[in-house]
Amino acid sequence: MLRIALAQINPTVGDLPCNRGKIVEYIARARAGGADIVIFPELAVCGYPPEDLLLKEHFVRDNIKSLNLLAREVKGIAAVIGFVDIDKDKRLFNAAAVISDGRVKGIYHKKELPNYGVFDEKRYFTAGDDDIVFSLGGHVCGVTICEDIWVDGSVYQKQVKRGAGLLINISSSPYDVGKLKKRRELLRKRAREAKAFICYANLVGGQDELVFDGGSMVIDPRGKVFAFGKPFEEDLVIADVPVKSGKKTSKTVVLSRGVFHETSTPLAAQVAPEGTDLQRIYKALVLGARDYVLKNQFRDCLIGLSGGIDSSLVAAIAVDAIGKENVTGVSMPSRFTSAGTRGDARRLAQNLGIKFQEVPIEKMFEAYLAQLQEIFGEQAFGLAEENLQARIRGTILMTLSNRRGSLVLTTGNKSEVGVGYCTLYGDMSGGFAVIKDVPKTTVYDLARMVNAKAATGEELIPQSVIDRPPTAELKENQKDQDSLPPYPDLDKMLKEYVEEHRSLAYMARKNDKELVKKVIAMVDRNEYKRRQGPPGIKITPRAFGKDWRLPITNKYRES
Repeated sequence: MLRIALAQINPTVGDLPCNRGKIVEYIARARAGGADIVIFPELAVCGYPPEDLLLKEHFVRDNIKSLNLLAREVKGIAAVIGFVDIDKDKRLFNAAAVISDGRVKGIYHKKELPNYGVFDEKRYFTAGDDDIVFSLGGHVCGVTICEDIWVDGSVYQKQVKRGAGLLINISSSPYDVGKLKKRRELLRKRAREAKAFICYANLVGGQDELVFDGGSMVIDPRGKVFAFGKPFEEDLVIADVPVKSGKKTSKTVVLSRGVFHETSTPLAAQVAPEGTDLQRIYKALVLGARDYVLKNQFRDCLIGLSGGIDSSLVAAIAVDAIGKENVTGVSMPSRFTSAGTRGDARRLAQNLGIKFQEVPIEKMFEAYLAQLQEIFGEQAFGLAEENLQARIRGTILMTLSNRRGSLVLTTGNKSEVGVGYCTLYGDMSGGFAVIKDVPKTTVYDLARMVNAKAATGEELIPQSVIDRPPTAELKENQKDQDSLPPYPDLDKMLKEYVEEHRSLAYMARKNDKELVKKVIAMVDRNEYKRRQGPPGIKITPRAFGKDWRLPITNKYRES
């Protein structure tokens, strides 16, 4: 029997002292809980992903110094800790240190380096070629890192052949919708295939546009999950794992015995509730927003409140992320703002308990129009005048941001950003795009959930906001559907084209071909806008960000 602690922590990329302090804290907690070994996520020492910090040799050296300081704290317990290693030829490795008795006893180098989606590990790391196993009190364990367990027939099979009855996988696997189920089924398959226990320690927290959802788990050889960490929260999962003693070889790294729990009444393992897909999306948005704000040392946030569904949802997320006292809603009505949306913006702020300010833009709008009259001449009111209003609002928000040091949260959703139904230097102005990867239909689902989870009878987002047809209110009687397909249809086409790489021919089987061509053209020609927008939280398998690299100059059209 091994008592294993999975330390599901939220490090900050580059903050070596803070990360070290957190790791030391969890080592102490695991030791106090009687654990034989504590397991930390991939690159826990420096945070994940460190990206081009890895090109700075002094950063890599400092991360190794930090690991060596940590090793001194590992006494009376063993630990597996992720860090960046470097060899005499200055090759970098995504590595796991196996530590006991205050010393690093062995190091494993990640073998399978992902180079797809948001991952770019071959840019930085060299693939390892070892299959280290270690013995803790006679229990033989193998260590792998993230992708190593995803690739069929990878290093984990060699470790099992060398006697490992327990496979430890340290990971930094980012969240997207459906990822938890895919990850869990893969690990269950590996456990059955290897006839071994799997202990999976995953990172948690927000890092730029990525959110790591935790969900660390222990799986038995039959594929049963018998311990599961809290999604989207730091957690210490302690479980007694009845792994059998294994046969050591001359290559097995032997650790000191430590304290073991040979008992007929093992510790009851924690199995945290997963929640629904929609609940997990909301938690990801809250965690991603919170960590972006706090890790970048902002005091509070500004949100342009239009009285519409998107800004209402962003405000609710911000309140749950950093507290209502740290959120200010700014309403900026124009001649086209209806009494309904103007009132709903104020009512939303009251319901959420956030600070509220109203800055009418009509006089500023008129001043611009008067100044431009000579250039514009007698042209009819058009797109330039519509976008001018959005740009005035963006200027107001950014000016308030400069004055107060507040972070502006933009409110555009994936449907709008995808087809360019947004104004560059207008509603795209800001520091962080909370719902950038959330389709419009999901925005409505999340808004209804926000109201449903509120106190009985309490309406946080006014029902009129949810019921009203979406509109930018930049001209008389404007509706989004004047320019776009109905959102359920648009979201379906964007999912097929952006997330699934479907062709025009495929998409036209179930949709009007001319409409599909229009949507594809809108996506393609608006890449220049997306490149200039702020980062936003990834929640789908393919977001407009790290894993979307469409050329701006792009003349390809499907034949």
